Amino acid sequence: MPSHYYSQRSGKNPHPKGLPFNDILDIFFRVYGQLRSDGYFDEAFGFDCVDAGHIRGTVQDPELAIFLAIRKKDLWPIDLKYFFYREDDLFDVLEFLFEHVSKPIDGTMHSWGECGMHWNAFDKSLGQVEYRKKVNGIFAHYSQRFELSADGKVLHKPEEGLEQIFEAALPTSDQNVLSRLDAAVRQYRRHGSTIDDRRHAVRDLADVLECLKQEVKKHLTKSDENDLFQIANQFGIRHHNDKQKTEYEASIWLSWMFYFYLSTIHVVLRKMELDTSVDKHNFSTIRKQEA
Repeated sequence: MPSHYYSQRSGKNPHPKGLPFNDILDIFFRVYGQLRSDGYFDEAFGFDCVDAGHIRGTVQDPELAIFLAIRKKDLWPIDLKYFFYREDDLFDVLEFLFEHVSKPIDGTMHSWGECGMHWNAFDKSLGQVEYRKKVNGIFAHYSQRFELSADGKVLHKPEEGLEQIFEAALPTSDQNVLSRLDAAVRQYRRHGSTIDDRRHAVRDLADVLECLKQEVKKHLTKSDENDLFQIANQFGIRHHNDKQKTEYEASIWLSWMFYFYLSTIHVVLRKMELDTSVDKHNFSTIRKQEA
Protein backbone atom coordinates (compact mmCIF):
# COMPACT_ATOMS: atom_id res chain seq x y z
CA MET A 1 0.00 0.00 0.00
CA PRO A 2 1.24 3.55 -0.73
CA SER A 3 2.45 5.41 2.36
CA HIS A 4 -0.07 8.27 2.26
CA TYR A 5 -0.22 9.17 5.92
CA TYR A 6 2.29 10.61 8.33
CA SER A 7 3.04 7.55 10.46
CA GLN A 8 3.56 5.43 7.34
CA ARG A 9 5.84 7.99 5.70
CA SER A 10 7.81 8.57 8.88
CA GLY A 11 8.20 4.88 9.73
CA LYS A 12 6.26 5.25 12.98
CA ASN A 13 3.27 3.13 11.96
CA PRO A 14 2.90 -0.02 14.11
CA HIS A 15 2.12 -2.13 11.02
CA PRO A 16 4.51 -1.00 8.26
CA LYS A 17 4.32 -4.34 6.44
CA GLY A 18 0.58 -4.85 6.77
CA LEU A 19 -2.02 -5.91 9.30
CA PRO A 20 -2.04 -9.19 11.25
CA PHE A 21 -4.57 -11.92 10.46
CA ASN A 22 -7.06 -11.06 13.23
CA ASP A 23 -7.46 -7.54 11.85
CA ILE A 24 -7.92 -8.94 8.32
CA LEU A 25 -10.61 -11.27 9.67
CA ASP A 26 -12.47 -8.32 11.18
CA ILE A 27 -12.23 -6.34 7.92
CA PHE A 28 -13.51 -9.36 5.98
CA PHE A 29 -16.57 -9.64 8.21
CA ARG A 30 -17.40 -5.96 7.77
CA VAL A 31 -16.98 -6.10 3.98
CA TYR A 32 -19.04 -9.29 3.80
CA GLY A 33 -21.74 -7.60 5.90
CA GLN A 34 -21.87 -4.67 3.48
CA LEU A 35 -22.19 -6.97 0.47
CA ARG A 36 -24.86 -9.04 2.23
CA SER A 37 -26.80 -5.91 3.13
CA ASP A 38 -26.53 -4.66 -0.47
CA GLY A 39 -28.07 -7.86 -1.82
CA TYR A 40 -25.00 -9.50 -3.35
CA PHE A 41 -25.83 -12.85 -1.74
CA ASP A 42 -29.63 -12.67 -1.85
CA GLU A 43 -29.86 -14.81 -4.98
CA ALA A 44 -27.83 -17.62 -3.44
CA PHE A 45 -28.63 -17.48 0.27
CA GLY A 46 -31.99 -15.69 0.32
CA PHE A 47 -33.09 -12.78 2.49
CA ASP A 48 -35.49 -11.87 5.30
CA CYS A 49 -38.85 -10.15 4.77
CA VAL A 50 -40.93 -8.58 7.55
CA ASP A 51 -44.06 -10.17 6.03
CA ALA A 52 -42.91 -13.47 4.56
CA GLY A 53 -40.07 -14.31 6.94
CA HIS A 54 -36.98 -15.87 5.40
CA ILE A 55 -37.16 -16.24 1.62
CA ARG A 56 -34.81 -18.96 0.44
CA GLY A 57 -32.28 -18.50 -2.32
CA THR A 58 -30.93 -20.98 -4.84
CA VAL A 59 -28.83 -22.60 -2.11
CA GLN A 60 -31.48 -24.23 0.03
CA ASP A 61 -29.19 -25.12 2.92
CA PRO A 62 -26.02 -22.94 2.94
CA GLU A 63 -24.56 -24.71 5.97
CA LEU A 64 -24.82 -28.08 4.22
CA ALA A 65 -23.56 -26.61 0.93
CA ILE A 66 -20.43 -25.15 2.48
CA PHE A 67 -19.77 -28.38 4.42
CA LEU A 68 -20.05 -30.50 1.26
CA ALA A 69 -17.96 -28.05 -0.79
CA ILE A 70 -15.14 -27.49 1.70
CA ARG A 71 -15.49 -30.59 3.91
CA LYS A 72 -15.25 -28.56 7.10
CA LYS A 73 -17.80 -27.93 9.81
CA ASP A 74 -18.35 -24.76 11.83
CA LEU A 75 -17.87 -22.29 8.97
CA TRP A 76 -21.54 -21.22 8.63
CA PRO A 77 -23.27 -18.97 9.48
CA ILE A 78 -20.43 -16.55 8.90
CA ASP A 79 -21.58 -13.93 11.40
CA LEU A 80 -21.43 -16.50 14.22
CA LYS A 81 -18.38 -18.50 13.14
CA TYR A 82 -15.97 -16.09 11.46
CA PHE A 83 -14.23 -15.11 14.71
CA PHE A 84 -12.83 -18.65 15.00
CA TYR A 85 -11.55 -18.91 11.42
CA ARG A 86 -7.93 -19.79 10.77
CA GLU A 87 -6.24 -18.47 7.63
CA ASP A 88 -7.11 -21.53 5.53
CA ASP A 89 -10.74 -21.35 6.76
CA LEU A 90 -11.04 -17.74 5.65
CA PHE A 91 -9.51 -18.47 2.24
CA ASP A 92 -11.87 -21.43 1.74
CA VAL A 93 -14.85 -19.23 2.59
CA LEU A 94 -13.64 -16.45 0.28
CA GLU A 95 -13.54 -18.92 -2.61
CA PHE A 96 -16.95 -20.34 -1.68
CA LEU A 97 -18.48 -16.86 -1.61
CA PHE A 98 -16.97 -16.05 -5.01
CA GLU A 99 -18.92 -18.99 -6.45
CA HIS A 100 -22.19 -17.67 -4.99
CA VAL A 101 -21.98 -13.89 -5.27
CA SER A 102 -24.13 -12.01 -7.80
CA LYS A 103 -24.85 -8.33 -8.24
CA PRO A 104 -28.50 -7.31 -7.80
CA ILE A 105 -29.69 -5.33 -10.83
CA ASP A 106 -33.48 -5.18 -10.55
CA GLY A 107 -36.15 -5.54 -7.89
CA THR A 108 -38.95 -3.85 -5.99
CA MET A 109 -38.92 -1.78 -2.84
CA HIS A 110 -40.89 -3.24 0.05
CA SER A 111 -41.49 -0.17 2.18
CA TRP A 112 -43.65 -1.81 4.86
CA GLY A 113 -41.71 -1.86 8.12
CA GLU A 114 -38.71 -0.51 6.22
CA CYS A 115 -38.16 -4.01 4.87
CA GLY A 116 -36.02 -2.79 1.95
CA MET A 117 -35.31 -4.03 -1.57
CA HIS A 118 -36.55 -7.38 -2.79
CA TRP A 119 -34.15 -8.17 -5.64
CA ASN A 120 -35.33 -10.49 -8.42
CA ALA A 121 -32.66 -10.07 -11.12
CA PHE A 122 -28.93 -10.60 -10.69
CA ASP A 123 -25.70 -10.52 -12.70
CA LYS A 124 -23.23 -13.15 -11.53
CA SER A 125 -20.26 -11.98 -13.63
CA LEU A 126 -20.53 -8.37 -12.44
CA GLY A 127 -20.95 -9.56 -8.87
CA GLN A 128 -17.78 -11.65 -9.09
CA VAL A 129 -15.79 -8.77 -10.56
CA GLU A 130 -16.86 -6.42 -7.76
CA TYR A 131 -16.42 -9.08 -5.08
CA ARG A 132 -12.89 -9.83 -6.29
CA LYS A 133 -12.05 -6.12 -6.15
CA LYS A 134 -13.30 -5.95 -2.55
CA VAL A 135 -11.35 -9.05 -1.48
CA ASN A 136 -8.14 -7.85 -3.09
CA GLY A 137 -8.67 -4.55 -1.31
CA ILE A 138 -8.65 -6.53 1.95
CA PHE A 139 -5.54 -8.47 0.92
CA ALA A 140 -3.75 -5.21 0.14
CA HIS A 141 -3.68 -4.57 3.91
CA TYR A 142 -2.54 -8.07 4.90
CA SER A 143 1.02 -8.62 6.08
CA GLN A 144 1.11 -11.73 3.85
CA ARG A 145 1.00 -11.44 0.06
CA PHE A 146 -2.14 -13.01 -1.44
CA GLU A 147 -4.70 -12.16 -4.09
CA LEU A 148 -7.98 -13.53 -5.42
CA SER A 149 -7.60 -14.57 -9.05
CA ALA A 150 -10.12 -13.80 -11.81
CA ASP A 151 -11.56 -17.30 -11.41
CA GLY A 152 -11.90 -16.97 -7.66
CA LYS A 153 -8.85 -18.79 -6.31
CA VAL A 154 -6.67 -17.46 -3.49
CA LEU A 155 -3.09 -17.40 -4.78
CA HIS A 156 0.24 -16.16 -3.55
CA LYS A 157 0.81 -12.72 -5.01
CA PRO A 158 3.70 -12.49 -7.50
CA GLU A 159 7.03 -11.08 -6.39
CA GLU A 160 7.00 -7.29 -6.59
CA GLY A 161 7.82 -6.15 -10.12
CA LEU A 162 6.96 -9.53 -11.68
CA GLU A 163 3.17 -9.21 -11.69
CA GLN A 164 2.92 -8.73 -15.46
CA ILE A 165 4.36 -12.14 -16.27
CA PHE A 166 1.15 -13.72 -14.95
CA GLU A 167 -1.10 -11.23 -16.73
CA ALA A 168 0.54 -11.41 -20.16
CA ALA A 169 -1.22 -13.62 -22.70
CA LEU A 170 0.90 -16.38 -24.17
CA PRO A 171 1.12 -16.25 -28.00
CA THR A 172 0.42 -19.91 -28.64
CA SER A 173 -2.56 -22.12 -29.36
CA ASP A 174 -0.74 -25.29 -28.27
CA GLN A 175 -3.08 -26.64 -25.60
CA ASN A 176 -0.41 -29.01 -24.27
CA VAL A 177 1.89 -26.08 -23.53
CA LEU A 178 -0.91 -23.85 -22.20
CA SER A 179 -2.43 -26.48 -19.89
CA ARG A 180 0.92 -27.59 -18.46
CA LEU A 181 2.01 -24.02 -17.95
CA ASP A 182 -1.26 -23.10 -16.24
CA ALA A 183 -1.03 -26.15 -13.97
CA ALA A 184 2.56 -25.31 -13.00
CA VAL A 185 1.75 -21.69 -12.21
CA ARG A 186 -1.27 -22.65 -10.10
CA GLN A 187 0.64 -25.30 -8.19
CA TYR A 188 3.41 -22.83 -7.42
CA ARG A 189 1.15 -19.95 -6.42
CA ARG A 190 -1.69 -21.69 -4.60
CA HIS A 191 -2.25 -21.03 -0.92
CA GLY A 192 -0.53 -23.64 1.20
CA SER A 193 1.89 -24.81 -1.50
CA THR A 194 4.80 -26.74 -0.01
CA ILE A 195 8.45 -26.79 -1.06
CA ASP A 196 7.72 -30.08 -2.81
CA ASP A 197 4.75 -28.51 -4.65
CA ARG A 198 7.00 -25.70 -5.83
CA ARG A 199 9.71 -28.13 -6.89
CA HIS A 200 7.15 -30.02 -8.98
CA ALA A 201 5.99 -26.74 -10.52
CA VAL A 202 9.56 -25.90 -11.55
CA ARG A 203 9.96 -29.40 -12.97
CA ASP A 204 6.78 -28.95 -15.02
CA LEU A 205 8.13 -25.68 -16.44
CA ALA A 206 11.37 -27.48 -17.33
CA ASP A 207 9.26 -30.12 -19.11
CA VAL A 208 7.50 -27.38 -21.10
CA LEU A 209 10.90 -26.08 -22.18
CA GLU A 210 11.81 -29.65 -23.16
CA CYS A 211 8.76 -29.66 -25.46
CA LEU A 212 10.05 -26.41 -26.98
CA LYS A 213 13.65 -27.64 -27.18
CA GLN A 214 14.00 -27.17 -30.94
CA GLU A 215 12.91 -23.54 -30.60
CA VAL A 216 15.21 -23.09 -27.58
CA LYS A 217 18.13 -24.30 -29.70
CA LYS A 218 17.18 -21.86 -32.43
CA HIS A 219 17.00 -18.79 -30.21
CA LEU A 220 19.64 -19.46 -27.51
CA THR A 221 23.35 -20.13 -27.75
CA LYS A 222 24.54 -23.68 -27.16
CA SER A 223 26.02 -22.65 -23.82
CA ASP A 224 22.79 -20.95 -22.68
CA GLU A 225 20.73 -23.95 -23.78
CA ASN A 226 22.95 -26.34 -21.81
CA ASP A 227 22.78 -24.13 -18.71
CA LEU A 228 19.01 -23.94 -18.99
CA PHE A 229 18.50 -27.69 -18.65
CA GLN A 230 21.42 -28.35 -16.33
CA ILE A 231 19.75 -26.19 -13.68
CA ALA A 232 16.89 -28.67 -13.45
CA ASN A 233 19.05 -31.75 -13.95
CA GLN A 234 21.74 -30.87 -11.42
CA PHE A 235 19.70 -29.31 -8.61
CA GLY A 236 17.33 -32.14 -7.71
CA ILE A 237 14.46 -31.03 -9.92
CA ARG A 238 14.58 -33.83 -12.53
CA HIS A 239 16.51 -37.07 -13.13
CA HIS A 240 17.46 -37.68 -9.50
CA ASN A 241 20.90 -39.17 -8.82
CA ASP A 242 23.60 -39.01 -6.13
CA LYS A 243 25.62 -36.40 -8.04
CA GLN A 244 22.95 -33.74 -7.82
CA LYS A 245 23.22 -30.66 -5.62
CA THR A 246 20.45 -30.69 -3.04
CA GLU A 247 22.00 -28.72 -0.15
CA TYR A 248 20.63 -25.29 -1.00
CA GLU A 249 18.03 -22.85 0.39
CA ALA A 250 15.06 -24.32 -1.48
CA SER A 251 12.57 -21.49 -0.90
CA ILE A 252 14.95 -18.91 -2.42
CA TRP A 253 16.37 -20.94 -5.29
CA LEU A 254 13.09 -22.52 -6.33
CA SER A 255 11.61 -19.03 -6.60
CA TRP A 256 14.51 -17.97 -8.83
CA MET A 257 14.22 -21.11 -10.99
CA PHE A 258 10.45 -20.70 -11.33
CA TYR A 259 10.59 -17.12 -12.58
CA PHE A 260 13.66 -17.82 -14.73
CA TYR A 261 11.98 -20.73 -16.53
CA LEU A 262 8.64 -18.95 -16.81
CA SER A 263 10.19 -15.83 -18.34
CA THR A 264 12.27 -17.98 -20.72
CA ILE A 265 9.12 -19.73 -21.94
CA HIS A 266 7.50 -16.35 -22.59
CA VAL A 267 10.57 -15.19 -24.56
CA VAL A 268 10.76 -18.37 -26.65
CA LEU A 269 7.04 -18.30 -27.49
CA ARG A 270 7.24 -14.65 -28.49
CA LYS A 271 10.25 -15.36 -30.71
CA MET A 272 8.26 -18.16 -32.33
CA GLU A 273 5.36 -15.76 -32.91
CA LEU A 274 7.72 -13.18 -34.43
CA ASP A 275 9.31 -15.78 -36.73
CA THR A 276 5.87 -16.90 -37.90
CA SER A 277 4.88 -13.30 -38.58
CA VAL A 278 8.07 -12.69 -40.58
CA ASP A 279 7.59 -15.91 -42.56
CA LYS A 280 4.02 -14.93 -43.44
CA HIS A 281 5.17 -11.47 -44.49
CA ASN A 282 7.96 -12.88 -46.68
CA PHE A 283 5.59 -15.40 -48.24
CA SER A 284 3.06 -12.66 -49.00
CA THR A 285 5.78 -10.47 -50.53
CA ILE A 286 7.01 -13.34 -52.77
CA ARG A 287 3.47 -14.07 -53.97
CA LYS A 288 2.93 -10.43 -54.84
CA GLN A 289 6.22 -10.32 -56.76
CA GLU A 290 5.32 -13.49 -58.65
CA ALA A 291 1.94 -12.03 -59.55
